[in-house]
Amino acid sequence: MDIKTKEHYNVDDLVEIVKILRSPNGCPWDKVQTHETIRKDFIEEVYEAVEAIDDKDTEHLREELGDVLLQVVFHCVIETEKNSFTLDDVADEVCRKMIIRHPHVFGDVTADTTEQVLKNWDAIKMETHSQKKPSEAMDSVSKTLPSLMRSEKLQKKASRAGLDYTDTNAALNAVSERLEVLKKSVDEDDSGSYEKNIGQLLFSVVALSRFLKTDCEQSLYNACEQFTEQFKELENLAAQRGIDIQSLDAKASGGLWNEISKKEKNLEEI
Repeated sequence: MDIKTKEHYNVDDLVEIVKILRSPNGCPWDKVQTHETIRKDFIEEVYEAVEAIDDKDTEHLREELGDVLLQVVFHCVIETEKNSFTLDDVADEVCRKMIIRHPHVFGDVTADTTEQVLKNWDAIKMETHSQKKPSEAMDSVSKTLPSLMRSEKLQKKASRAGLDYTDTNAALNAVSERLEVLKKSVDEDDSGSYEKNIGQLLFSVVALSRFLKTDCEQSLYNACEQFTEQFKELENLAAQRGIDIQSLDAKASGGLWNEISKKEKNLEEI
């Protein structure tokens, strides 16, 4: 059957379509792409899928997962052309990995809690990657992750290796200490230490977030959303009063911002 006239397509058809697009008579754009040239596209498609999840938009999620799948297939076809590996090889490897890392499901290991599952997962991962030390497991955490997410993953690995704060208060005190160090560097106009001190402050906030059992990345995401909505309210308030927001100085715009914040606080208390 001609691939253009099929009533329903599957993953194998997607592989074939990408192969056709990259063939000598295919698409001028598709056939010159490399892993590096579509790297950014891969990242963007994943973020768009995540946005669909956040929006709880099922139809949009289906579409975006298709775009993510296209990226996976595209990278696999590039390697297939080099006789390196195929999509089936990728699926085979991940299936084997899932079976090995779930001995409590596919084997005779007992794991009744998520904590036990994660502990087993880390141990098996270290063994299969021939990692002898926790630091080697840390090196395996992707450096391209958003820094808050990377910080959390690194800290969790360190915690499982025995290095962590004793409790929430200790983590909270660490945040206060890091903030004081930053304040001191500002007072002393030590601009060369700002980046380091801010980084350490953020790293300690991530630790506190773990002890409070909150997702630091999600927390910052929510704060960004709240800030955006409040800024829109500030614009509306300024427009109602005939004020050009771009002409305001910091003190005037801060006054409007405080009005918005107080209003929201009062609504929360009702």
